[in-house]
Amino acid sequence: MTALPRPRAAIVGLAGTTLSAEEAALFRASPPAGLILFARNVTEPGQLRALTATARDLLGPELPILIDQEGGRVARLRPPHWPAFPAAAQFEGLPEAAARANAALLGLTCRAMGLNVVCAPVLDLRLPGAHQVIGDRAFAADPEEVVRLGRAWIAGLHDAGCIPVVKHVPGHGRAMVDSHLDLPRVTASRDDLARDCAPFAALADTGAWAMTAHILYEALDSLHPATLSHEVVHHVIRRAIGFQGVLVSDDLAMKALHGAPGALAQHAVAAGCDLVLHCTGVLAETADCLRDCPVLSEAAEARMAEARAVAHAAYRIDLDPAALAALRDSHLAAAA
Repeated sequence: MTALPRPRAAIVGLAGTTLSAEEAALFRASPPAGLILFARNVTEPGQLRALTATARDLLGPELPILIDQEGGRVARLRPPHWPAFPAAAQFEGLPEAAARANAALLGLTCRAMGLNVVCAPVLDLRLPGAHQVIGDRAFAADPEEVVRLGRAWIAGLHDAGCIPVVKHVPGHGRAMVDSHLDLPRVTASRDDLARDCAPFAALADTGAWAMTAHILYEALDSLHPATLSHEVVHHVIRRAIGFQGVLVSDDLAMKALHGAPGALAQHAVAAGCDLVLHCTGVLAETADCLRDCPVLSEAAEARMAEARAVAHAAYRIDLDPAALAALRDSHLAAAA
């Protein structure tokens, strides 16, 4: 088998429920660093396991395959084939054990399908008056509560052998518009933004990846959204927050950003992102992204290996799904 070129610093989507011949040819020529799956890529467990196995046969056994599986309204794996999971907000005030058990169950569900990177938990603050694109995806408005539950969630995903991705650094909670549709501009002061950054700083050393926010913070960089801002990535995320793990952009195809996929990928990597996401699965857009995206840096590769090692070391083969579900459900019922 011919060795593949060094991967590009991009995680890309697929068009459908199988890896097409055209996608396979593109990936042989310009391998992505990982894949991300959506509802369009999922029908039932057998199909999904076959898809993730095929992708790893082509791109390598350690290939990161991501999925947004937070619970609540953001879940790609849904009944009847997979269990429904509560939204993060339902755990506010509950013991850490309930959140950890839920996250472990969620991680086991993903891992059984060949999905090893789970885009959760959301560490944004649930602030009154903000756009509901975050809403109940966030644990609470209080940073200390977000830290408490976020740490438990990360531990639960690690228990299941999955790599968590915290989002959306340095904080999406103040956005007044949905970054899927437009660019939010946040006018809060640096002192106010420090409160939003607090959960990310407290959990910076957990081994999780982090996903950037497509938000322009006027007090931090009046010209560029965080994903494309050298100032925000290097001086806020890396230095002030202290996050030294894998930093991945949010989806470059969201309408908060403007430009060709490859050009945006170049800009985000130049700003300091280790990886970029391009999620549409449209072959021409994926090809543009992979053609122009820089190759994966050695520093990014080392960060990815470290996060993988943390998850592997934390994986507990003795997890009992029934016991985890009973523990979680008892606390949810008591709070209802």
